[in-house]
Amino acid sequence: MNIAFVNGRRYVTGVGTRPGGVAVREGRIIAVGPDSGVLEAAGPAAEIVDAAGGLISPAFGDAHTHPTMGGLQLGQCHLDHCTSAEECLDVIAAYAADHPDEPWILGGGWSMAHFPRGTPHRGLLDRVVPDRPVFLRNRDHHGAWANSRALALAGVDATTADPADGRIERDPDGGPAGTLHEGAVQLVARVAPAPTRRALVEGLLRGQEHCLAQGITQWQDALLRVLGSGLDAMDVYLDVLADGALKARVNGALWWDRDRGTGQITDLVARRERARGHDSPGNGVRGHDDLFRADAVKIMLDGVTESFTASLSRPYRDRCGHDTGNRGLSFIDRDVLREVVATVDAHGFQAHFHAIGDQAVTDALDAVAHARRVNGDSGLRHHVAHLQIVRPEDVPRFARLGAVANIQPLWARHDSQMRELTIPFLDPSLADRQYPFLDLHRAGAVLAGGSDWPVTSASPLEGMHVAVNRTAEHAPPDAEPFLPHQRLPLVVAWDAYTHGVAHLNGRERQTGRLEPGHLADLVLLDRDPFLGSRHEIAETAVVGTWLGGRQVYGHP
Repeated sequence: MNIAFVNGRRYVTGVGTRPGGVAVREGRIIAVGPDSGVLEAAGPAAEIVDAAGGLISPAFGDAHTHPTMGGLQLGQCHLDHCTSAEECLDVIAAYAADHPDEPWILGGGWSMAHFPRGTPHRGLLDRVVPDRPVFLRNRDHHGAWANSRALALAGVDATTADPADGRIERDPDGGPAGTLHEGAVQLVARVAPAPTRRALVEGLLRGQEHCLAQGITQWQDALLRVLGSGLDAMDVYLDVLADGALKARVNGALWWDRDRGTGQITDLVARRERARGHDSPGNGVRGHDDLFRADAVKIMLDGVTESFTASLSRPYRDRCGHDTGNRGLSFIDRDVLREVVATVDAHGFQAHFHAIGDQAVTDALDAVAHARRVNGDSGLRHHVAHLQIVRPEDVPRFARLGAVANIQPLWARHDSQMRELTIPFLDPSLADRQYPFLDLHRAGAVLAGGSDWPVTSASPLEGMHVAVNRTAEHAPPDAEPFLPHQRLPLVVAWDAYTHGVAHLNGRERQTGRLEPGHLADLVLLDRDPFLGSRHEIAETAVVGTWLGGRQVYGHP
């Protein structure tokens, strides 16, 4: 079917918006420009989509997201919408009452900012659910909250040692207080019921619909790992693909198990080849044979600043402003990391690093530099995600090494978590180097926008709003911006969520631009945010989303 998008404006990569429309034939863009030319190219039998003054843009991408996890959480006890500790407890109590037959209460999404020191106590959960184990991951999934029943079933007590890669919050008597950080989460997770394959498939489909409603048609799933009972998270995508139900272009990041050596590369290669060889009946979308790849490897380097587990070059401070001697956690020894990345690179995998602290960012870049020296320039788009704190001397290294800056802009704002759980505990020289997006752009780094959903909102428009304003998406225009000298121009932020993600995923010759020959992966918005106030970007709404010329979402 031919389609003509008319009566609106169109996005031009690197430039901004212009009047005009887009013509589509057999799933690909065949013309852009004035409506007259678009209508002529589409032909008299074309479907006409009236943009009604809105903006036609390349569909958005997400460089770091967890749609299966997000969709699964939406079907559990999800707390991401809660605004206080009391509301969390009310939701948990109501969920438990509505699900009397569930042996465990599972879910997550609670905010650390709603609890003193970001560490809720097990007694709060005991009060609302005394009879069943409760296990709830926090919003960033680097910690979890468990009640006494769950801790007892896991055998976690005063004699339980902290794992090397995590920490148990403790009461004065040494017993577990209820909050678990990083690797300590697994102490309870390993005894909690694992999701079934069917539940994960339903979660992915739920998460996919949520992403399509945000105008997102391509993403990198930042965590494809082997789960309990031998279930591979990649199987969930292959199931959906085989059913013809995958409506997005996905690159999956396979998990690097830091407890195993470089010998695991054989298993990773086998899993990648299984994804490549998977047959799909198609779903009516042009380019369906390339909807799913598993050609990245996720390498977790550190934790998060709020739990003092992000890897820093300078010590965390205590509440009185004194150095503590704690510089966070480095999950992989630096010398080992270099060999890991060289091995990953040599086998044709893209390295996808989680790096929050400045030391973790340095370690990631050092490892990429080592791989380039050992293997030559493979051309692989290794990328460092999150980038909360970056040393000035590391900023230009991204462009030199060809490493992509995988940014999550929604975190770059003043909120209670930043004010109360982050800034007071950082050396001022580090606190002032948070989320240096404009520095990275000016130094020539390719920016790719992501959300880390369900950690924060999946909406690229909300992410761009914060990237441009450095204030919350619904903050008043006079709100204090967070490090305003790092604000991005809107066109740079827009490119990060379109062409930047396509570049990161190796799909830039097919998607990410409105150009003849590119796949018709499009989003129609109700307005052109380039024409309005930058404080209103987040008010823009998605009207429709198209993948390969097929509409996969339409606003009710």
